[in-house]
Order: sequence, then C-alpha cells, then structure tokens
Amino acid sequence: MSNESAILLTIEGHIAVLTMNNPPANTWTAESLHQLKETVEALNKNPSIYALVLTGQGEKFFSAGADLNLFASGDKGVAVSMAQAFGEAFETLSAFRGVSIAAINGYAMGGGLEVALACDIRIAEAHAELALPEAKVGLLPCAGGTQNLTWLVGEGWAKRMILCGERVTASRALEIGLVEEVVATGQSLEAAMSMAQSVANQSPSSVAACKILIQNCRSEPHNHGLMRERELFVKLFDTADQTEGVTAFLEKRRPEWKNQ
Repeated sequence: MSNESAILLTIEGHIAVLTMNNPPANTWTAESLHQLKETVEALNKNPSIYALVLTGQGEKFFSAGADLNLFASGDKGVAVSMAQAFGEAFETLSAFRGVSIAAINGYAMGGGLEVALACDIRIAEAHAELALPEAKVGLLPCAGGTQNLTWLVGEGWAKRMILCGERVTASRALEIGLVEEVVATGQSLEAAMSMAQSVANQSPSSVAACKILIQNCRSEPHNHGLMRERELFVKLFDTADQTEGVTAFLEKRRPEWKNQ
C-alpha cells in the first residue's frame, strides 16, 4: 500500500503489520474502516500469513476513535452507514483466521479501544490510556465495545468505563484483564512481533481451529463447545499440517507448515 493509505501494510515473514495512519490521532473514517476490512479479507486468503499485528502511527495515539465531525450534523443516515462500517470492519478483524495482536502505543479511545478489543491479544505501553467515552458526547460504543469489553473485564468494570466514563491506565488495564501485557514506552510493537513469531511456530491450521473454539465460548453453551472441539480435532486429520506436525516431532526436526 502507498504511504497515503489510512492503513499501512507491511509483511515480515509470516506476520502482517497493519498501521493506522491518520494523523494526528489515527481517527477512523468510512474509508479507513473499509480499508481495514479489505486488508484483513485479503490476508485471510494468503496462506503464508499466520499472525497480524495492529498498531498506530506516531508516539501519542494508538487511535482516538471516530472523527466526531462526521456526527456533528446529527444526520441519522450518516449514523447508520458509519455504524455498519465500524461493525463490518471490526467483526472482520475479530474473525481473522490467524492470531491478531494490538500493539497499543498510546491513547486508545472509543473506536480506538474497540478495534483493540476486536483483536485476540492486547499489549499496551506504560503511558497508554484506554477509554470508551462515547456517552460523554451523546453517543454509545457501536463497534462491539459494550459486548467485548464486558466479556473481557466483567460487568462491573464495563459499567465503570462506559456508564461512568472512567479512563484507565495501562497498569489498571492489566489488573482488570483488559490487556494481557504492559511494556515500556516504545516497546509495544517489538513485544507484539515477538509474540506473533511464537504463533508462527505453531500449526496455523491448529491455531485457526483453536481460535474458533475459544471464541465459541462467547455465544454457545458449554456442551456445544465440547462437541465442536471433538469435531474440529478430527477435521485436522484432513490437513497436511497435522501429518507434518506429528512426523516432525517424531523425527526430532522443526515442522514446515503449509497452512493447508
């Protein structure tokens, strides 16, 4: 992609790095949301990509969310189209077949936090602050925020952040389970890349199946998950990766994954 793009894409081995690039605060627009969706869809079709890292351009902002100028007119049609664009983009990211890691390199506000919530894992820099402040301007989180935040941190903290407008520091975010790791300022991308590399060491076919099963817990009963677990286990025997993984272990060598 060109440097003019709102979503910059670079590939390092089996890892795709997506950088939100709309300075100064990396706010979302209809165009950038569409670009995010298209980019993730293209990565899903690329069997050599096993992991995705998402970060923000610059040192201060991961993303400040939606550009509020879009809603200044009070136009309901704009609200409908933007809500749909947010939903499609972030749900596509959540359904990425590999592992997605948010490298939160600064403020993550509103839609900026919601895109991090759509990722599988979140690594925040020590100076980062996170919030869903939509109710302060007469709006609400419409890109998965009310659902995903509650799933991660529980109803109490979700209500503190959404209903009371509480902003949390990186250390508090780690304490309540909103992020999985806190690193020094300037180190989130490096930490995310290291974690993504550990993903690339595992069978991408197995990782994709395991991710489906883990996320299944959000919407399906326990018994359904147990049944699907057995089904997907057997289905892995249709893949080349299953044969390669077991054979490589027995031959005491590194496996060569095909993602097929």
